Amino acid sequence: MTQRVPVRTRKLRIIAQDPAVRVAGQILTTTVEVPAEDLQPGPWGCRVQVIDYDSSTGVLLKPLEDAPTEDGGFSDPFESASDHTLLTNPQFHAQNVYAIVMLTLARFEHALGRRIAWGFGGHQIKVAPHAFADANAFYSRRDEGLFFGYFPGSQGTVFACLSHDVVVHETTHALLDGLRERYTDPSSPDQAGFHEGFADVVALLSVFAIPEVVGLLVDRAAGVIDGRASSRRVKAKTVTPEALRQSTLLALAKEMGQEMAEVRGAALRQSATLTPSTKYKDEEEFQEAHRRGELLVAPMMNAFIEVWSGRLEALIQKATGDLDRDRVVEEGAAAADYLLTMAIRALDYSMPVHMDYRDYLSAILTADREIRPDDSKYRFRDHLRASFKAYGFEASAVEGADEPGIWLPPKEDLAVWPKGKFTNAGIHFEGLTRDPEEVFRFIWQNRRALGVVEGAYTRVLSVRPCVRVGSDGFLLRETVAEYIQIIELEARELPRMKIEIPEGMPKDTMVTLYGGAALVFDEFGRVKFSINNRLSHHVRQTNRLKYLWQYGFFDRGATQLRRFSQLHRMRAGAMDGAVREEWH
Repeated sequence: MTQRVPVRTRKLRIIAQDPAVRVAGQILTTTVEVPAEDLQPGPWGCRVQVIDYDSSTGVLLKPLEDAPTEDGGFSDPFESASDHTLLTNPQFHAQNVYAIVMLTLARFEHALGRRIAWGFGGHQIKVAPHAFADANAFYSRRDEGLFFGYFPGSQGTVFACLSHDVVVHETTHALLDGLRERYTDPSSPDQAGFHEGFADVVALLSVFAIPEVVGLLVDRAAGVIDGRASSRRVKAKTVTPEALRQSTLLALAKEMGQEMAEVRGAALRQSATLTPSTKYKDEEEFQEAHRRGELLVAPMMNAFIEVWSGRLEALIQKATGDLDRDRVVEEGAAAADYLLTMAIRALDYSMPVHMDYRDYLSAILTADREIRPDDSKYRFRDHLRASFKAYGFEASAVEGADEPGIWLPPKEDLAVWPKGKFTNAGIHFEGLTRDPEEVFRFIWQNRRALGVVEGAYTRVLSVRPCVRVGSDGFLLRETVAEYIQIIELEARELPRMKIEIPEGMPKDTMVTLYGGAALVFDEFGRVKFSINNRLSHHVRQTNRLKYLWQYGFFDRGATQLRRFSQLHRMRAGAMDGAVREEWH
């Protein structure tokens, strides 16, 4: 008797863009592969549980039940469903969010070389595709879930759970929260905007993993035959940098944007069209989290556009002025995958507190150089440096590196580590790769070399071993650990740490300061990088307190940053986006 080989993946149909993006009157769908698992009704798997409860009506909708085939395989109940069914069937909506969340999780794990935990401690994130009747969607750490709203539109009900962009965006919030839990702390305009900007970048670049969608949208004037563009050629004028910036491919949440009168334009955000300027970062409008996030998306996506367009120049047929459509898609998908991997992997090289865009740029450059020293194919590092500089952000890494903006190994940075070498005396190597207690021992006995402030509360947040494939084909093994320091004191004590008291702040105001670092260990347990924002960094601490004082964090009754749901609603209801960030 022949033994059946276990199936590793299964195919599920999803809406591949936004329902408002149509070609020849049809919504864009695709079939994707997700890990094959024994699903309970929901779908409910090992990492994602879809619970279709509508809090506005108090109704628990019928869950989607998995139906294995006779040979023990898996089927897709919506493989041949009509557009009307996909748009209106709640069970397809449940399948759509399940598949996209799983795809996004897999993309992060591929880039980082390890399993990723959610930020709330549990193993399964809850997803509600019809959570409430409102033009909103958000991630909640407290509720351990993703919540998608719905609202009436001009052509029928608009479901946030059907927008590929929105689902990826919210899933990225949840994943980023698990990787850097302190990035929701009140700190600076950049840290407030990073969650939004990073989630937008992941959502935009993820679309390029679906070649058929890119092929249809790169030149929509070509028409469609059997779900493919009717012409195999693309006019060169449609792939210039300016044409690509205006493309539907680089706009987020088109359907929600069209239906919400308060938001200008055909999409909620189209950051790539933001004209480069070094003035935005100091303008009041760009202190709000979503608008600040656009200052991360704009340089990232413009660097991508320059690389993609540049790769296509050599492919233009001089006689006809056009290009082969498949090659256009292939180059775009390859460049997007490259940049998305860079963007995600940079999180391991980012400090755990008080991160700003200059720090993130250095993290991208360093993480990429570690895995791909030769940047000659795409020259993404050069393009990113130039693009960020055009918006007023230059890498914050110390001077002296042989490539601009790269973090230096600690042994070379004598100004920061004046006491000399680290010691691993008494440290067990195996524990250092996975045990927070062992990492804390390392930090404690190297506290002077690390610049740790003695007397402050110190805690190891995470220890994450990871395996990546280097450019030479060999495995690159690293361990990434992060720790924080916290101290509480009265404002009158700040000058003792060379930190300025914000103008007007009473001297008896209780102030909490945060510091910390990401430690990257090599395969032998040696420190490759200590990427830090120390508690004693008086310039950054002064700037943080001034920002928080100005925006009311210390007002009576203020606590933490507003929840993601409130942030999203604020952006949706803002005229021209000119809303000041508030602390509730």
